[in-house]
Amino acid sequence: MLTSTEFQFLSDLTRATVDASRVSPDQSVAHSLPNTTGQTLIRPGGRNCYPAFWVRDFAMSLDSGFITRDETLHALHLIARTQNGPAPRRLKSGALIPAWSIPDHILFDGSPVFYPGTMSPADDQGGEPFGTLPPADDHYEFIHIAHWLLVSTRNSSFLLEKLNDVPILDRLIKAFNVPTADPSTGGMFSTPASERAVGFGFYDAIHLTGSVLFPSLLRHRAALQLADLLTAANQPGADKYQPIAASIRSHLVPIFSDSDKKHGWLLAATGIGRQPDVWGTLYALHLDLLPDDFATRARATIADAVTRNTITSDAAVRHIPTDHDFSRESAWQKTAPGIPINTYQNGAYWHTPTGWLISALAKSHPDLAQQIAQDYLTHLRRHDFRQGPQHGAPFECFTQDVAAPQNPVYMTSVTLPLSVLRRK
Repeated sequence: MLTSTEFQFLSDLTRATVDASRVSPDQSVAHSLPNTTGQTLIRPGGRNCYPAFWVRDFAMSLDSGFITRDETLHALHLIARTQNGPAPRRLKSGALIPAWSIPDHILFDGSPVFYPGTMSPADDQGGEPFGTLPPADDHYEFIHIAHWLLVSTRNSSFLLEKLNDVPILDRLIKAFNVPTADPSTGGMFSTPASERAVGFGFYDAIHLTGSVLFPSLLRHRAALQLADLLTAANQPGADKYQPIAASIRSHLVPIFSDSDKKHGWLLAATGIGRQPDVWGTLYALHLDLLPDDFATRARATIADAVTRNTITSDAAVRHIPTDHDFSRESAWQKTAPGIPINTYQNGAYWHTPTGWLISALAKSHPDLAQQIAQDYLTHLRRHDFRQGPQHGAPFECFTQDVAAPQNPVYMTSVTLPLSVLRRK
């Protein structure tokens, strides 16, 4: 897919981006508190990007190969230490942090923040428009971090290590059980009123209810990984999790596909936000979770959307196709206030899922996949942040034709595509 020279460029840029995202002990960045956790932390990006440790961004960057085992073990311990304890925590905002919840992000002084949209670890965090329960995906990413350590070290001893008298493996199991799941399908479920949770942090400004696609995909992965972890630690219970994964997989198309078969997109949710989910469809294909007939239809739909320019700009990917916008005012049915159409998660373009897009098309439309890969590299070369302060790629997201780029030197815009392209 990439020549050795192209792959080297992407690898070097990714390494530099991860380096720029590191926060050393006692270092303060972007007006943050100093890092007093004792070891290096990695935030979502460099420059003034998100001055805290975000669980999902870290986990999604591990397969890039540029985060060390020591940094990962420290991150795992930090998440475990800041995991909520056995008692639920009711907040003044009306939100609830259930027992054993995983933080959304952690300040550099070690204070956990369980909700998006705030840097406050106090009781004023949480509540709508960012959900009354903590995001689901961080619980599954906690498991992914532990699984990555197991695979990379081939040593399971860390799983039985106790933090505050609770073994890490038990903490992982408890975390898996925190997000609400539909027992009939195994997938993540979010109610529309008093118990709504964000499913996936890259959609945290989008209001989705009912069965929710992306966190269901993450729950499938987490179930299989948790079975691996239990087996590696010689602990019982692994056989409980394979059926959960199998149930999620078997229900994806029946629940999330368009019943009229007008397209091959999977839908983001079954309640509010019942609209085509580009990222979720790409990720389901990347995980190889779709039956062959639907996967073929999905790839044809994706190729058509790329050709008609409804989901990409400079190889970055929109959450929802432009021809499926809910209205002229919003791509999605319901978003957090103050996010105009074609900005941020409401219609801007992101490179985080670009590797999944290339992967989805590589089998069926290799020429189109190659073109997307070249467009991606062209964009990165043109805007490479190493050229000076007037440049910022990898950006978090931008509007059409790279107008209004947001958050320069953003890690998952290169770490995640690199990890996918490395396998091609």
